[in-house]
Amino acid sequence: MTELPARRLMLVHAHPDDESITNGVTMARYAAQGALVTLVTCTLGEEGEVIPPALAHLAADREDALGPHRIGELRHAMRELGAVDHRFLGGPGRYRDSGMFGTPANERADCFWRADVDEAAAYLVAEIRQVRPQVLVTYDPDGGYGHPDHIQAHRVAMRAVELAADPAHAPGGGEPHRVDRVYWNCAARSEVEAGFARLREPGGTPFPDLAFPGDVPGVVDDDRVAAVIEGSDAEASAKAAAMRAHATQIAVADSSSGPPSSFALSNGLGQPLLRTEHFRFADGTVPPEPLRDLFEGLVCAPDTAGGAR
Repeated sequence: MTELPARRLMLVHAHPDDESITNGVTMARYAAQGALVTLVTCTLGEEGEVIPPALAHLAADREDALGPHRIGELRHAMRELGAVDHRFLGGPGRYRDSGMFGTPANERADCFWRADVDEAAAYLVAEIRQVRPQVLVTYDPDGGYGHPDHIQAHRVAMRAVELAADPAHAPGGGEPHRVDRVYWNCAARSEVEAGFARLREPGGTPFPDLAFPGDVPGVVDDDRVAAVIEGSDAEASAKAAAMRAHATQIAVADSSSGPPSSFALSNGLGQPLLRTEHFRFADGTVPPEPLRDLFEGLVCAPDTAGGAR
């Protein structure tokens, strides 16, 4: 049986590209340090708006071929972050991108938002029991900004953490495993505001218009932050390269020196490419000083009860 590395981190994200925008520095750091970093993506992002005109034919209202294309983008992004272990929840295409509330996509029976939470969580339980992470990262109850798939990813992840530790759940489906620590992604208000201030300076960004700090998902006051991962130049560059790999969804600004500092989504509004990533404890506690390591204080050891694929 394969022995798992001593430190194991799992991240649960809604669509391809969410992981790179939100946790690219964190994933690159722990992968480089030899931890097992496992990304579970819940949908293929079929409803995303396509930025490059040459790829507009992939969109859901045309060929509806964006999902398979984004699998390739995600594979490229994982290489940029250090060959992170990647899985789709229930397999590629099991759950379709739900679009936004009030859209036809959100009414589809096969969309992730319409999935039974316990059914979807059962797929994640299998991954948790195999990977046996000490730390799991996902969204807050609002999904950071209210997208249905982000909210559902939160619900599924939190339910799976509960079920994975329960010996009575799927007794033949792997050894029960208790995740020691669950984090919710967030962004410290001071960091976001400073990032926008830099972009407003002359030459701060090539994008003609800017988003607003409130457009960044999960912005919270600094005193709610439980952990901080501050990226090095190399880690920030890896994050930017991973974001650039998601070419249908993200435009990353070029930089003449150092890692890129801004990007835009399909709305064309520039926003800071944050090299420092922030996290809250799911239980709401806040340490006296933010942790600088997601595993800080945990006893981590190799494990043979599961086994990475």
